[in-house]
Amino acid sequence: MKALLLAAAALIAAPAAAETVAITNARLAIGDGSAPIDGGTVVMRDGRIAAAGSGVAVPAGARIVDAQGKWVSPGLVAGFSRLGIIEVDGVSQTNDASAGRSPFNAALDVAPAVNPRTSAITLNRAEGITRAVVAPESAGSIFAGQGAVIDLGADMDAVTKARAFQFVEFGESGAAQSGGSRAAAIATFRNALAEARDYAAGRRHEDALLPRADAAALVPVVNGQMPLLAHVERGSDILQALALKREFTSLKLVLVGATEAWTVADQVKASGVPVIASALADLPASFEMLAATQSNIGRLKNAGVTVGIGMINDDEARQARLIKQYAGNLVALGKIPGAAGLDWGAAFATISSKPAEAIGMGGEFGSLKAGRRADVVIWDGDPLELATSAVAVWIDGVEQPLRTRQDKLRDRYRTAGEGALPKAYER
Repeated sequence: MKALLLAAAALIAAPAAAETVAITNARLAIGDGSAPIDGGTVVMRDGRIAAAGSGVAVPAGARIVDAQGKWVSPGLVAGFSRLGIIEVDGVSQTNDASAGRSPFNAALDVAPAVNPRTSAITLNRAEGITRAVVAPESAGSIFAGQGAVIDLGADMDAVTKARAFQFVEFGESGAAQSGGSRAAAIATFRNALAEARDYAAGRRHEDALLPRADAAALVPVVNGQMPLLAHVERGSDILQALALKREFTSLKLVLVGATEAWTVADQVKASGVPVIASALADLPASFEMLAATQSNIGRLKNAGVTVGIGMINDDEARQARLIKQYAGNLVALGKIPGAAGLDWGAAFATISSKPAEAIGMGGEFGSLKAGRRADVVIWDGDPLELATSAVAVWIDGVEQPLRTRQDKLRDRYRTAGEGALPKAYER
């Protein structure tokens, strides 16, 4: 009996197998910034996109899904989030975003803390989010630790890539974490990367400030093997971050937040640094965001900057699904005289291919180009419209359940009548 129970548990825990699927008759959004294609087909095979576009042949033996003219797109990418590492902010036992009492900072790795069963993952999967960039929060150092890229599939194997990037705070937050000034944050950063470089060369000084594990964790950053996501908002702070990239030439820098990036767009473009920007920063939330405008992303795009949408400090542990609304706002913004918005294809790319490209994983997900992971969504309308819902979601070619706890509660109590109460109410 015990053996049978163990076997049954293993079957429940195992993810479903990917199948060959052809979705036909679709209004197809590739996700690369191009315009939608009517009458398109996307083929998934062995968990990857085999082909997508018009005139694509359906392979023999494939399961055919007729989209009946509905929108079909790649799964959405949460460009900056804390999905899976926070359940309830105020309950420390469910909040693994930061570790203020740890002796380590840069060495912290969020991947082991990701909980695939957190309610936010289920909810956002049902809204068409299939991948998320998950970052730690800083506590005691400008370096918060190593973030991960996860999928939102209904299984226990959520981590697509552990130690995918290092996260650092500049600006006001960096100043607060390093002694009280921006100058101290920059000095801390320079010293940390210098110590990491020495560590990589086999030199370890007696007066080193970094714990050995933190120095080791920063070696791939200083060597350019790991992206460095830097939270920076003010225009002058952005220029200082770009200057540090010129000093440490191997850095794979990515700007996060970047509310005032439009004021230095030409310098950002010249640096080749991508941006994961906050899309709803239209009013100053702090002194480092005085030049806030919803035209930030449009102006960066017009300058030639690679820019996607992220949600730092915007309920990023639960509401990644709002990126659809934010991208839709950018389309509407393009119709306002004097504002800088995006056309539909470019706006959709800010929540699909562009965040993936920013962290160096554009060849893995974010579009329906051949070879990418088969993250595909069928929608009942334009995915950038508020009233639209996902009607089918595949992650790595596996169709996902979309029923959420909210759905279950709605169905349970919508027509509740007298009768037996749940066990918890029984005396």
